Amino acid sequence: MKRFIAMLSLAAATFSVSTFAAIGQHPVVLVHGLQPAQLQARPDATEVRADGEVYWQEYWLTHADVRIDWPSHERIAGKIASDYAWPKLKQLAQSNTCVNGCIFVTHSTGDLVTRYILDNQENWLLNEGLTPLNIISTFDFAGAGGGSELADLAVNIAEGGGVLNASLRLAISLWLGDIPNSSNVGVLNDLKVSNARQIAPFPDGRVPRVRFVGDDSEYFGLTSPFLPGHDDGVVSSHSTCGASRAGSFGSCSTSVAFDGKVAYQSNGVSSFMPRHYPMLMGSGYGHGELIGDRHQGKVTTARKSAVLANGQSISVATQDKWSWWKWATYRHVNGSDDHTMSELVADLL
Repeated sequence: MKRFIAMLSLAAATFSVSTFAAIGQHPVVLVHGLQPAQLQARPDATEVRADGEVYWQEYWLTHADVRIDWPSHERIAGKIASDYAWPKLKQLAQSNTCVNGCIFVTHSTGDLVTRYILDNQENWLLNEGLTPLNIISTFDFAGAGGGSELADLAVNIAEGGGVLNASLRLAISLWLGDIPNSSNVGVLNDLKVSNARQIAPFPDGRVPRVRFVGDDSEYFGLTSPFLPGHDDGVVSSHSTCGASRAGSFGSCSTSVAFDGKVAYQSNGVSSFMPRHYPMLMGSGYGHGELIGDRHQGKVTTARKSAVLANGQSISVATQDKWSWWKWATYRHVNGSDDHTMSELVADLL
């Protein structure tokens, strides 16, 4: 069984050494995000599994033990839960995979799917006479648990209630590949901001949701005008940071900016959903780049530590440096000058 995070020497560590030894003992379960092509393709179960493998292939596929693959043309509380999440959860319980604690690594809408799982897995498994999964944390990249305003626009257009001008058409097309219609919106309904925030907002399984957030767009900035505050090209920071409310935010912290500048952030998130802990922020990382294998610049931290459900703690080492050129102090995570966001999280597996 692959290890999630391996022990590093003290000199090379970005997270504390004791943390690596602990987390490295726990299986990793991947939960991917929206796959736009599936809205029209409506793949079968075999194709869903194949798409799930491709989704993570840049980096995380070889660093995890299990995947929960799900189809984007379905709804979270519908077939995504009953036909895709539940069978995998049952398999995990029967094999005792999570007996010593699992970590769920999610991306984008996988954050929302996982929140629904956290709220229901105990009852589902107990009703089958099985032991609930011991999930000690989730590591959420570009989390869409707070929804995306792009989904609101896409669904409105699909239902004939939105005004489709040239800039909006381009933004939605860049994101989804095509303009959706009422027959192929699927999980986009769940991604609408108001809907997303009503799906299991206070799950029974309140495990720590550790967040990793980007602030760059892979769509040439063309989707950003439709997203409030700072965004990663698909999801606004109110969602990725785990803010308790939707709004226009400029950082996951009130004391450090996305680019690492140490200064008061008047529009930084100060109130979070239960047990949501934004940790790493990268101003150069777009929505999909957070789970990729390409370095996109230095990374800073919104917070330096978090405690997992089993009492273990994780922490990051940072260094503050004064920039004479910008006349300000900047904080960056050790090792982020040449390691990707995913490598920092996995710690050079």
